[in-house]
Amino acid sequence: MGQQQASGELTEGRLLAHQTRLLTGDSSLIRSFLNTNNYSQHRCYSTRINKTVMSINVPQFSEVATGTIGFPRVGKDRELKKALESYWAGTTDRTHLLDVAAQVEKANLLAQVDAGIERIGVGSFSLYDQVLDWTFRLGLIPSRFANSGKEGLDLYFALARGIPGARALHMTKWFDTNYHYLVPEIEEPFLAGKFAAEVDFSDFLQQIAKSRDIVAAAAAGKTSLPIVLGPVTLVKLCRYIVGGAQQAAPETKAQLAAAFLKDHVLPHYVELFKQLKAAHVDEVLFQEPILVVNHDAETRALLTHVLEALADGPKVHLVTFFDDLGEETFKWLQAAPKNVVGVSLDFTRGDNAGLLAKHGLPKHLTLGAGVVDARNVWQINVDDVISKLAAIRASFEGKLVVQPSASLQHVPYDATVETKLPSALRQVLAFAFQKLKEVDFIARLIKKDGDNAAALEEKKAIEEAWSAFHSAKPSSEAIRTRIANLKEEDLKRAQAFAQRKPQQVPLPLFYTTSIGSLPQTTTVRGLRVKLQRGRITADEYRSQIDQHIAHSIGLQEGLGIDVPVHGEFERTDMVEYFGQKIDGFAFTNNGRCVRPPIIWGDLSRSGGLAMTVREFVVAQSYTHLPVKAMLTGPTTILNWSFPRADITRREQALQIALVLRDEIDDLTKAGAKVVQVDEPALREGLPLNAARRDAYLQWAVDSFRLATAGAPSSVQIVTHMCYAEFDDVMAAIDALDADVISIENSRNNDKTIKDLTAYGYERDIGPGVYDIHSPVVPTVDEIVEKLRLFLKHLHPSRVVVNPDCGLKTRQWKEVVPSLRNMVTAASILRAEYESNQQHRKNGLANKNVDSLNKDSEETKGGDA
Repeated sequence: MGQQQASGELTEGRLLAHQTRLLTGDSSLIRSFLNTNNYSQHRCYSTRINKTVMSINVPQFSEVATGTIGFPRVGKDRELKKALESYWAGTTDRTHLLDVAAQVEKANLLAQVDAGIERIGVGSFSLYDQVLDWTFRLGLIPSRFANSGKEGLDLYFALARGIPGARALHMTKWFDTNYHYLVPEIEEPFLAGKFAAEVDFSDFLQQIAKSRDIVAAAAAGKTSLPIVLGPVTLVKLCRYIVGGAQQAAPETKAQLAAAFLKDHVLPHYVELFKQLKAAHVDEVLFQEPILVVNHDAETRALLTHVLEALADGPKVHLVTFFDDLGEETFKWLQAAPKNVVGVSLDFTRGDNAGLLAKHGLPKHLTLGAGVVDARNVWQINVDDVISKLAAIRASFEGKLVVQPSASLQHVPYDATVETKLPSALRQVLAFAFQKLKEVDFIARLIKKDGDNAAALEEKKAIEEAWSAFHSAKPSSEAIRTRIANLKEEDLKRAQAFAQRKPQQVPLPLFYTTSIGSLPQTTTVRGLRVKLQRGRITADEYRSQIDQHIAHSIGLQEGLGIDVPVHGEFERTDMVEYFGQKIDGFAFTNNGRCVRPPIIWGDLSRSGGLAMTVREFVVAQSYTHLPVKAMLTGPTTILNWSFPRADITRREQALQIALVLRDEIDDLTKAGAKVVQVDEPALREGLPLNAARRDAYLQWAVDSFRLATAGAPSSVQIVTHMCYAEFDDVMAAIDALDADVISIENSRNNDKTIKDLTAYGYERDIGPGVYDIHSPVVPTVDEIVEKLRLFLKHLHPSRVVVNPDCGLKTRQWKEVVPSLRNMVTAASILRAEYESNQQHRKNGLANKNVDSLNKDSEETKGGDA
């Protein structure tokens, strides 16, 4: 009997042990459980197990705290955004702006206190961008602002937005998120220690002091920890402008960054740490996210040097996020400088759990365990979190801080106010406020000798909510079958670009267009409000939108635009609009800034109906010119949404691609000759870990091609990309096989156009000729100068003239003169080229215009 019991029968004790293995990720138990002949016996134990298993299977930690490492800052009701816009418009003053900012910051802190957070990260609140804050504090002001007459807050905003005669700092993606930071520019005088302004950390120190007072007054036992952007990350994110080059080569940049840090940046951080210590700060949250990207010995050595130099200041809690540390950097933690007292790791992305199991962590370090995903909107899967914590407990015996995986600035504020969402969906959403509660819930669940009865009830409620969600979410076997049956030919245009281009709508040299959206005035936005509140009917709304379309088409014709757009007046933004017409998407009413849609089921056009054809037909009816139809690409819709967690991102992208393929088919049947499929978010989704990049790029390219490959050869397919570094995705951009790419170019000193031509990109290109994020109107001469630079790299037949990006956020008083100057500049270049061609034909080449033709003939990919 004993032998039989050992081989087949499960005692209660053995079953409890097996359940522990299951919760810690041992899949062999699942097979054992399903294959056993004693299933009924397992069920007999279920009642007793449910009462006792949590006390055994939930890992228990003796020292547990809760923490945060950043919080949304725009305001629960977008108060800061509104205050900034009114300040920039001149309708409110500096005092009003700072008062609103202070109110938002205080509300943020109190929300964390009320949620039971014990270690609250402070000091990361910003009026615009956290990287710009540190750039400004260090006095790294580009020389073009030297005679601007701006100072203080106005100079800060000038760096962010630009002013006449001084373009703004370049924007690019913050690692693999959709957050954009402003890239510091390091000019040669800075490398010699000659900063443009005095280094001043006073605003940061004041913010820390104020935050500590607010937290201390609200509750006892809470700790405020200053969040400092680490200098290694800062210098690695800078652009180095030396020897006339707008960006140093990678190997040169690494050398410059190291020297700049050691000689000129680090001394100021040392001084800051002295000031923090004098202010009785004991510990600092030291953010060095560059560690998840740069796994090289040079970066580790640089960080070691920095930490040793800061040894006399507050203790350092090293904070990373967005991916794992990599093998060698994780091993480096074993011998990190003694002033490092803790490390925060992201356990929702990458393999920090595996690295911890392999290498462990010194017991004296506090581990900030980022087990609550700060970048999705879903409630935690409790069993998944328990599994991760059990793995952590098996390898780590020190103090644990339960926290979000990164700053919560990447999610909306509060899910409870989204009362219009389906109940089954709303019950499994977790925005910033809810994620704070999840952090507290997990800590209570795993705290040794604590009363976790309430936490167990919360666990049950979460599991019931997920069960209801899975029963209610949209599901379609037909969609999944369509994807399963895709073939290679579904991803290829019928002909190559060289054969397609002659069949497409004839356009002049240097033809002009815009990227898509035109100003969304208060009148346009007011129409949507009236519709939502029932003050006008849907027919009245469409009629008034059509009037705006008609006006914009007439205006563009009058300005001389060659390929007009309908203006996108009916669209709230380039993702939400499409999601509202696709089954399987859900939308918040009170989400952050752009209210990213939530994918919660299989995706198809609602009712099988076209999404954009009506507005295209209206626009085309007002002009003989080819109106460009506007769509957002599959990878961008996915990356700018909160995706499902139950199927792969690849499958979701392909579902979106099929939706767009059907839409392009309807557009071409309606007469569209030019269709733009925007993919500005293609680069931002690139995994930080190089080993995972090829797979991502493959399905991103496949989804774009699936969406566009069905278009006839006579239809010009355009794509648009902006505000990212594209060096490492050039092959993928080429593989999209778009006929034209329009690309952000003005803020990065034409680096993008140089990179594309250096790569050997051979199709047509529309490099942005002016920066739409600045209110500054470009002059004709400035645009002509830009175009002449393009012609050093491109043949005139390949140049499309357009702004950097959509014009939605600009005012008509800025847009009209900007587009007029753009058209004038294009006509100047066109006349010069055509005149020169005639002179050459007659053997009378003019020296003033011959250089244009000479440059053009020397460009790679030219087809004169």
